Amino acid sequence: MRAGKMASILSVLASGLVAAPAALAQDAATVIGIPQPGGIGFQPAGTELASDLHWLDGFLLIIITVIVVFVTALMAFVAFRFSEKANPTPSTFTHNSVVEVVWTVVPIVILVAIAIPSLQLLSKQVTIPEADLTIKATGNQWYWSYEYPDPEGEADFAFDSMMVGSGYKDYDTAVANVGDEMAAAGVNRDNYRLQTNTFVVVPVGKVVRVQVTASDVIHSWTVPAFGVKMDGIPGRLNEIWFQVDEPGIYYGQCSELCGKDHAYMPISVKAVSEAEYETWLAQAQETYAGVERNVSVASLSE
Repeated sequence: MRAGKMASILSVLASGLVAAPAALAQDAATVIGIPQPGGIGFQPAGTELASDLHWLDGFLLIIITVIVVFVTALMAFVAFRFSEKANPTPSTFTHNSVVEVVWTVVPIVILVAIAIPSLQLLSKQVTIPEADLTIKATGNQWYWSYEYPDPEGEADFAFDSMMVGSGYKDYDTAVANVGDEMAAAGVNRDNYRLQTNTFVVVPVGKVVRVQVTASDVIHSWTVPAFGVKMDGIPGRLNEIWFQVDEPGIYYGQCSELCGKDHAYMPISVKAVSEAEYETWLAQAQETYAGVERNVSVASLSE
């Protein structure tokens, strides 16, 4: 069962997404992974991992609902059936073997039923398949840096990814100060604090391994629609993987409290076809070759 059927179907179009040379002439694309005001469901699953997580959540919801309804009904029955008025002469027995066996065996069965799919999913998450692409994500205070290693070691490149309009406490203030920059990057009220000046670009249908670390404090690379979340710890290299099902733009954010500007280090991932990815890769290798990192947002939009 696909978990996408259980989640709310959230799909909007990004208008005028022309984000600087850093985005290398990305055209408008379907925005799939974005939260919605008043939303109560998950973002649509963009990967098989996310679909499995959504299914497990629904499965657990069914189990816990049955338990809550049963326990509530049992308590109500006991309260009325064995009240002083309905049962003036209380029973004197101290135990019931059948009841004790049932209330021991049933929880064991429930826990086993939960443990099997949980452990299977956990194993799937931590077992990294052979990757088609490896990206290194480094958390900094307060932005992300990405490295695309070349398997042949000849065309490695790296770039920084910073929030467009970073540092402003609300959308209107940001527009008043850097409105042109935000408009050029396709930033609106829906994706403010989510849009970065560069995209992490990945090909659809390919296994992507992300190596996560940090340069200063603990950060966390998280994209809800992918079902991935991994802490970046200084001096340690952690790994996660995903395989995007549909092309589009997916947003995430640092999910580890990392300092005063923690709210201003989002993640923007663009999944494209393999042909589009190859085109972007060639442009990126040329654009970022020898370019000093940590450049300003303004310079990237020129």
